[in-house]
Amino acid sequence: MAVHNHPPDHDHAHCRTTALARAEERCLESGARLTAIRRRVLDVVLDKHQPVGAYDIIERLVEKGHERAAPVTIYRALEFLVQQGFVHRVESRNAYVACTHSHATDETVVLLVCETCDEVSELSTSAIAETIAAAAGRVGFLVRQPVIEIVGRCKRCNGLRNPAQAFNQIKPKPLAV
Repeated sequence: MAVHNHPPDHDHAHCRTTALARAEERCLESGARLTAIRRRVLDVVLDKHQPVGAYDIIERLVEKGHERAAPVTIYRALEFLVQQGFVHRVESRNAYVACTHSHATDETVVLLVCETCDEVSELSTSAIAETIAAAAGRVGFLVRQPVIEIVGRCKRCNGLRNPAQAFNQIKPKPLAV
């Protein structure tokens, strides 16, 4: 299982630079166009590891000295960024968060959304993907965009030093497939 969260000593500048470079490289490889507006939108989404909505993106772009973009322009840029796997849509927040690690666009992703600080961590595991694919397949459902959101409290907001403490606080039930 791969978990991508952000400790207090996280080097966000390096994270941001790496994510932008990865996006540019993947677009070059695939022939997709990372236009100026798409890059600026990605840059704004990379500002924090918290969900940001389209209208907030517009305001942040203006604050950074860019011309006010129409909402439809921002939504089109976000749609492209989601399709390319550079951002994830956080449905529960009607917002977007940057994907700061490289995974396949069809890989099952679990977004852990902190209800206290709004930080989003990302994890992916083949066990979850296999369980979902098997359950969906039994009912003839083809999974297109496998993203799961789990709302709770992050390690910092829980005040836990050891992540295993959080697991010990709940008694998970096995998945019925």
